[in-house]
Amino acid sequence: MTEIHHSDQTVRPAPPDSPIVANDSGQPIRLVLLGALLVAVGLRWGWPLLVVILGVVVMIFLHELGHYLAAKWGGMKVTEFFIGFGPKIWSFQRGETEYGLKAIPAGAYVKIAGMNNLDEVEPGDEDRAYRAKSYPKRLLVAVAGSAMHFTQALVLLFVLFAFVGIPGGSITSLEAWDVGEVRPGSAADEFGLELGDEILSVDGVAIGDYDAFRETIAALPDQDVTMVVVRDGERLELPVTIGVQDENPELGLLGIRPDARVETVGPVSAVGTAFREFGNQTTATLGFLGDFFSPSGLTEFAGDVANGQDDSVTIAPAPGGSGESVETYDEGRIMSIVGAVRLGSNLTEDGALGFLVFFIGINITIGIFNLLPVLPLDGGHVVVATYERIREIGRPDGSRYHVDFARLIPVVYAVFVLLVMLGVSTIFLDIVDPV
Repeated sequence: MTEIHHSDQTVRPAPPDSPIVANDSGQPIRLVLLGALLVAVGLRWGWPLLVVILGVVVMIFLHELGHYLAAKWGGMKVTEFFIGFGPKIWSFQRGETEYGLKAIPAGAYVKIAGMNNLDEVEPGDEDRAYRAKSYPKRLLVAVAGSAMHFTQALVLLFVLFAFVGIPGGSITSLEAWDVGEVRPGSAADEFGLELGDEILSVDGVAIGDYDAFRETIAALPDQDVTMVVVRDGERLELPVTIGVQDENPELGLLGIRPDARVETVGPVSAVGTAFREFGNQTTATLGFLGDFFSPSGLTEFAGDVANGQDDSVTIAPAPGGSGESVETYDEGRIMSIVGAVRLGSNLTEDGALGFLVFFIGINITIGIFNLLPVLPLDGGHVVVATYERIREIGRPDGSRYHVDFARLIPVVYAVFVLLVMLGVSTIFLDIVDPV
C-alpha cells in the first residue's frame, strides 16, 4: 500500500470511499472563523441576507456539481472541486479529487485534467483527459453548469406555481388580476365597474394579461362596447363607452388600475406553467443581455459608471391601486453579486415569494450568460469543442484535431480583463447607486 508522507509523519490512506482530511491544524480554526462570520452577518444585517448568501453558495455549488458529474460520467479525471478562490480554508481528499472551501467567495471551480492541448497530463491519465473524450462528452461537460441553473429555475418555478402562488399569475406579466381602483368620473366609474370585478372580455375579445387589456382599450377610443365581468361569482354584461386619454384623444382610456390576484395552479398544472414561464423568462433575459451588450447599451452603462449613478431611475405608480409611488428601473441595468445579494435580501424580507422570484431570475440569467460563446465562459468551450469536431470531419485517418490554445490565450486574457472590468464597474455602481 502506498504511503503518504507529510512533514515527519507517516499516514496510511483511508479506504477509497472515506475522506482524507488534509493534515492542517489551522483548518478547524478557519472553519470556526467562517461560521462566526456568517453568524455576525446574520446578526448585523438580518437573516434574509444570510439566507440569500447561503442560497448563492448552493447555486454555485450545483453549477460546479453539474460539470463534476458530467466529467465523472464521461470517464474524465477530476482533481479538484472547490467553492471560492484564493487561500484555502478547508479541504479533504477523497480518491483522486480534493474537495474544499477557499477564502474568496467569487465563484467556484472544478479542475478536469487535459482541458486543452497546453495542460500537462501524466501519460497514464491521457485517455481520461477532457481533450481525449468524444465530442458529445465534452459538449455535455461544457453545458452541464448552465443546465443545472436551468434545472434549478424550473424546480423553483414549479414550487412557486404549485404551492406559493404569485401575484398576477406570472413573473413577466400581470395575467391574474381584478379591478383594483376606479378613477372617479372615468368611463369605468360612469358605467358601473366596481372594485374586485374580474373582466373576462371586451366586445367578445377574451382578456388575458393586463398589458393586452390596456392595448385593447387604447384601440377603442370613444366607442360603445360590452364588457363581461364576474362580480361576487355572478357573470354580468355591462355596456360601456370607452373614454379618451387627455394627452392623446386618439387613444382609449377606461380609468381603472389593476389589483393582482395571488393564484396557485396545483402540482399537475404547475409543471406546464413552469416550462411556459421559463420560456418567457428566458426570452426576456436574452433580450436584456442583447440590449446591454449592444453598442448603445454599453455606452449608456459606461456613462452611468462615469457619473456614479444610473440615470434610468424613474417614478411610477405602485401596482394594486394603492395610490403610492415606487421606483422602477430601466431593464438595461446590470448588477454585480453585491447588488444582486442586496436585492435578493430585500425581496426575501417579503417571504418565500421574493426568495423564489429572485433565485429563478438569477439562475436563468447566469445560465444564459455562461453560454456566451467566448472563453473562458462555458460557451467558449462549446465553440471550441464544436470547431474541433468540424475540423475532424473528413479526415482520412480519423485522427483527432485539437485547437492550439496558445493562439487563443490573448483572446482569453482580453475577455477575462473585460469581465473583471465589468465586475468592478457593476460593484462600484451597486455601492454608490444601489438598486
